[in-house]
Amino acid sequence: MIWQFDIIILTFVIICGIATITIKDLLGAAILFGAYSFLMCLLWAIMGAVDVAFTEASVGAGVSTVLFVAAVFQTTRRSKD
Repeated sequence: MIWQFDIIILTFVIICGIATITIKDLLGAAILFGAYSFLMCLLWAIMGAVDVAFTEASVGAGVSTVLFVAAVFQTTRRSKD
């Protein structure tokens, strides 16, 4: 594969990872975690590990993100930040 494409995806993975742990909004963090999982799925597929990529897409980007978003909607805010 084209190595420039790999570097671009890896840069986005690092940006999503850092943004996920630094963001204050829980819903935003859950969505960024889903984007991180999807980008990791792309990297696994590029490396040829299609079975790992499929698992990452279905569990990481799919089920986990839905569960995180559902958990965020079940919480309440204590203050008006």
